[in-house]
Amino acid sequence: MQGGATGCDAAAVAMGAWLSMVGHEEEWPMQLPPVDSRVMAKKARIVARLREVLPADAVIDDPAETRAYECDALSAYRCPPLCAVLPASTAEVAGVLRVCHEEGVPVVPRGAGTSLAGGAMPTADSVILGVAKMSRVLEIDYDNRFVRVETGRTNLSVTGAVEAEGFFYAPDPSSQLACAIAGNIAMNSGGAHCLKYGVTTNNLLGVTLVMMDGTVAEIGGAHMDAGGLDLLSVICGSEGQLGVVTEATLRILPKPEGARPVLIGYDSAEVAGQCVADIIRSGILPVAIEYMDRPCIEATEAFAHAGYPMCEALLIVEVEGSPAEIDAQLARIKTIAQALNPVELREAKNGDEAARIWLGRKSAFGAMGQIADYMCLDGTIPVSQLPFVLRRIGEMSAEYGLKVGNVFHAGDGNMHPLILYDANKTGDLERCEAFGAAILKLCVEVGGCLTGEHGVGIEKRDLMGVQFAAADLEAQMAIKDVFDPAWLLNPAKVFPLEVSATRRAAAGGPAPRTPRGI
Repeated sequence: MQGGATGCDAAAVAMGAWLSMVGHEEEWPMQLPPVDSRVMAKKARIVARLREVLPADAVIDDPAETRAYECDALSAYRCPPLCAVLPASTAEVAGVLRVCHEEGVPVVPRGAGTSLAGGAMPTADSVILGVAKMSRVLEIDYDNRFVRVETGRTNLSVTGAVEAEGFFYAPDPSSQLACAIAGNIAMNSGGAHCLKYGVTTNNLLGVTLVMMDGTVAEIGGAHMDAGGLDLLSVICGSEGQLGVVTEATLRILPKPEGARPVLIGYDSAEVAGQCVADIIRSGILPVAIEYMDRPCIEATEAFAHAGYPMCEALLIVEVEGSPAEIDAQLARIKTIAQALNPVELREAKNGDEAARIWLGRKSAFGAMGQIADYMCLDGTIPVSQLPFVLRRIGEMSAEYGLKVGNVFHAGDGNMHPLILYDANKTGDLERCEAFGAAILKLCVEVGGCLTGEHGVGIEKRDLMGVQFAAADLEAQMAIKDVFDPAWLLNPAKVFPLEVSATRRAAAGGPAPRTPRGI
C-alpha cells in the first residue's frame, strides 16, 4: 500500500496538467507501471480503429468525458484512461479486444465501477472496457433453477427478474443496487447472506468469456459440475486478468418460507465477537450474522434513525425457514447470547420491525461517509479469532491516531474495518494506508487472508507477498500467461509490479497492424 511516483505522474503534458488540478503531482502512494509512449503516440489510430467495430457514440476519447472513468470506488487514486468504450454485445467486446490486442493496448474491464480495491482503475495508456450497456436477461429456467444474463446487469435486478415467480439470486453485496454481475464475478463478491448461501463462485454455473485476442469461450453451463477442467473456478475471482465475462448463468433459489432477525447489543466488542464464535461453534447456521461497533452505530443512528441501542457493539443475526424452524433456531441463539450478558436483545415481531433492524446496517457505509473520508478493507479471518483481532484493531487505532469503525459479515469472518481520515490533511491518506496494511497483515497472521470479496486490485497488490510465497505467485502468473500471454488485461493489478515486471516487459504485445485507410 506504499510506493513512490507512478507512470501517470509524467505520462504526457495533459496528464501532468490533470495531476496539478487534483493536487497529486508530487506524490502518489500507489504505483502504476510506466506509461507506454508508443501507445500514447498512436491514440488517434487506436480510437479510429475502435470506431470501426463500435458505434461512434460507444467510443469516448474526449479528455473531459474520460474523467468519468478515472477511478472506481477507491476514489483516492485517479488516472484518466486513453479512452473508454461501451460495447453492447459479446461480438462487440470481441471486436474491441482484437483491436487492442493487435495494437498492444492494455485493457481494463469495468462493471459498474463500485470496486473498493481499485480493480477498475485505468492507466493513462489503457482502454476502459465497460459492460454497462449489456444488461439483458437472456434466459430464465425455473424448472432447472437458473437465469442467464448479460454481465452489465445489476446484482439486485437479477432477483428483480425472477422474484415474481418466488425465486431470488442469493449473493447480496451491500452495493447490490448498483454493482454489476461482471464485477461480482471478477471479485467473487459475497454479502450479508453468504454465510448460508455462499459467495458468487457458489452461485455461478457458467460464463461466456472473451479473451484478449477476441476468442470467445463458453465455460461451464446451466448445470452443476460441467465436464472437463474446472475453469469456472479459475475465472471467478480473477479480477479481469484472464478475459472479459460478457454473459453469466446464475443459480436461482426458491424464496424461503420466512425469515426473522434478532438484534443483540453488548458493552464490549470482544464479547460480541465471542458471541459470534459461540453461535458458529454450536452448529447453528444462520442466514446472516452482521456486526457493527459504536462508531458505526452512532453514525447510522444520526443518518437512518434505526432505533439501535447505544452500546459498544451489536449483532444482527437472521435465520429463516418455517415459523417452527425459526422459533427453534432463535431460541438457541438467544440462549447463547444471554449467557454473555447482552445490554439489549430484540427479536423482530413483524416485517416492519425486521426492516428497522436491518435499516441501520444497510445504511452503514453511507452514514460513515457523512462524517469522514474512509478506506474500507475486507481482510477475512477465522471466526474464532474475532475477539483478538477486534481488540488489536482498537489498539492499532490509538497507535496510528486514526479512528476506525467496524461493520462486517461476522458469520464468515469477512471484516470491513472503515479507517476514517481527512483527504485534505497532508499525510492522513498515507497514515491510513499504513494502518490498513497493518490490519491486513494481522488478518494473515491469525490464519486469514487479505481479501474476502473486494479483491486485490491495486489496494492490496503490494501485500500479496505477505500471504503468498514466491512460488505461489509464480503459479498464479503462469495461469495468466496461458489466457493473456501479452499481459494486456488489467496489467497493473493483483501482482506486485516488481514480481510481474519481467513478464510485462517481455510480452510487449504483438506487432501493431495498420489497417487500410488509416
